Amino acid sequence: MKETNVNHDELLEIFTGLAQVTRCCRQDEAFCENVTFNQFLILDAVAKNKELNIADLHELLAVEKSTTTRLLSPLIKKGLVNRNKDQRDFRAARLSLTKEGSNTYKNVRLCLEIFLQRVIGNIPGNKRNDVLKAVKYFIQAIKNSTAAETACKCK
Repeated sequence: MKETNVNHDELLEIFTGLAQVTRCCRQDEAFCENVTFNQFLILDAVAKNKELNIADLHELLAVEKSTTTRLLSPLIKKGLVNRNKDQRDFRAARLSLTKEGSNTYKNVRLCLEIFLQRVIGNIPGNKRNDVLKAVKYFIQAIKNSTAAETACKCK
């Protein structure tokens, strides 16, 4: 495969732009229904699985155990998520949505769908598939690069 010249300044500008525009997904600020984006990811995972082992969240969120606990605690305190002992492994805990959690999840999902529809609406129709495909390739390239032992190191 022939490598093309890449303008590193342009690539850095893209990374900077992505970091800025995705800030709403990284902050501890609620974006809808008093839920942060990462908390929504937890609600989404639990909703899709009906029940979810807490240990599975670490991988899903790609964060440390302490961060998972920090994100999960407010959801439990608000009564959106139940934390129960796993019947097969008493050291493990399983999560499920409460009725209020299920309603909150549906409301946040609707809010997010409206936002995503606005995003898609800002991409010219004849370019949407190409843009989405390119972004998926870009995400995979970043994942592959950060998985390398020298990720984010100058050696």
